[in-house]
Amino acid sequence: MSDQELIEGCRSNDPLSQQALYEAYAPKMMSICYRYVNDTDIAKDLLQDGFVKVFTKIDTYTGDGNFAGWIRRIFVTTALEYLRQNVSMKFHVPIDEHDYIEDDLNVSALSQLTAEELLACIAKLPPGYRTVFNLYAIEGYSHGEIAQLLKIKESSSQSQLVRARGILQKNVRSIMGQDYARQKSK
Repeated sequence: MSDQELIEGCRSNDPLSQQALYEAYAPKMMSICYRYVNDTDIAKDLLQDGFVKVFTKIDTYTGDGNFAGWIRRIFVTTALEYLRQNVSMKFHVPIDEHDYIEDDLNVSALSQLTAEELLACIAKLPPGYRTVFNLYAIEGYSHGEIAQLLKIKESSSQSQLVRARGILQKNVRSIMGQDYARQKSK
């Protein structure tokens, strides 16, 4: 079925269309949910909540823009709503309080990391840092947009990103050091 057929079927509350839409988008949306909350059970709950919203708000999709992007935005918003209600995100940190971040991380060495290793590094970030990093680096939001979504100052978004990058650099160095030690011991 095409997206348009799925949309029309879901607008008619057709269970087969709803199931097909779910099966087509659930894996990608689950990864989005998990990236924000880093807990499988909570991510599953967010997945369910997100699809309920998709099915109940499908009439609001106008056809302008990418349907997958429309769905993605619902899931990002669902995850952010959960985080605002349930997680202390510590967003109120002035930008001038961040630690100095080294920029000498070897990009060619970084390319040796697997996607799973990189996602594991992101998952280890504190919730506020992880949220801003996901929104900025993965979803492509600007700091102004992030500030509006999270109801924080733009400088707080920038600070959270700087701190997230610093922690990621340390985590990547740690993984790369472990890999180097394993190779050397062989």
